[in-house]
Amino acid sequence: MTGMIDLLLNFSGDLFQKNEIKTLLKQVSEVAQYLWERGWAERNAGNFSVNVTGFFQDRELDRFSACPFYPLSREYAALARNLFLVSGTGTRMREMAVSPEINVCFVYISDAGSACHIVADHADGDFLKPTSELATHLMVHQQMILKKSPGRVVLHAHVTELIALTHLAPFKSEDALNSLLWGMHPETMLFIPDGLGFVPYTLAGTDQLAGLTTSRLERHQAVVWEKHGCMATGRSLSEAFDILDILAKAAKIYLLCKATGMEPEGLTNCQLQEIRDSLSS
Repeated sequence: MTGMIDLLLNFSGDLFQKNEIKTLLKQVSEVAQYLWERGWAERNAGNFSVNVTGFFQDRELDRFSACPFYPLSREYAALARNLFLVSGTGTRMREMAVSPEINVCFVYISDAGSACHIVADHADGDFLKPTSELATHLMVHQQMILKKSPGRVVLHAHVTELIALTHLAPFKSEDALNSLLWGMHPETMLFIPDGLGFVPYTLAGTDQLAGLTTSRLERHQAVVWEKHGCMATGRSLSEAFDILDILAKAAKIYLLCKATGMEPEGLTNCQLQEIRDSLSS
C-alpha cells in the first residue's frame, strides 16, 4: 500500500508541474477568489470541472489506469479516456484561491466510460474525491463533446441575486426570467442572447438534476437551479464566470429598483430588437 501511495504522489507531482496545468491553476485561483468575494461560495459551496485531455498525450493518459478506481452511476461513452481537473468535495473556494493544487483532483474516465480513476495531491494518502455534483458535470461535458461545442468548462456557484429571483413566483419559468434579465441591462442580450435555462427545485447531486440540467443546456449556456444556484459552461473558467456575472448584474439591477419601492422600466421591445439585429449584422 505504501508503494502505491508513493507512486501516486509522484504521479500527481508530475501532473502539477505541467506548464498548461500551472497556467490553469492560476485561473482557478482567480475565479475562486471572485466567487468568494461575490458571496457565491459560502462554506464549501461551488464547484467546477475543466476538460484537460488536450494537454496530455495518449501515453501520458495511459498512466491513469493505475490510479484508484471508482465505478460511475452510469456510462459516459463519449468521455472515454477524457481527463478532467475537478474541484474536490468539501473544499472551500476561499482556500482554493490560496492553494488550488491541494483542493482539486484529476478524474480520468475509463476506456469503457463506466468508471473513473482519481489522482489528488495529498501527502497523507487521504486522496481527495471530486465534487458531489460530478454526475451533472460529466453529463454536461458529454453533451458538449457530442455537440462538438468549444466549451470545456462547467462552473457551479450560488449566485445570490439569481437564487433570490427563483424565490419569487412570477419568475419560476425561463420565459419570465429571460424577459426580465434581458430587459434590465443591454449586456445580457449582447452576451447571452440565448438566455438562461430554468430547472425546478431538484435534490442536489442526483442523476435527476444532471438530466434536467443537461436538457436545459441544449439551448442555453447557463441554467439556474430553483432556490439553489447556477451552472454555466464556457471555453474557460473566466468565460463561464463572466456569464454568471452578467446575469447577476441584471438581477441585481431589478432587485435594487424594487428596493426603492418602484417598478423598473426596463428596455423596450424595440430596444431589445435593435440589440438582436446588431448581433446578426
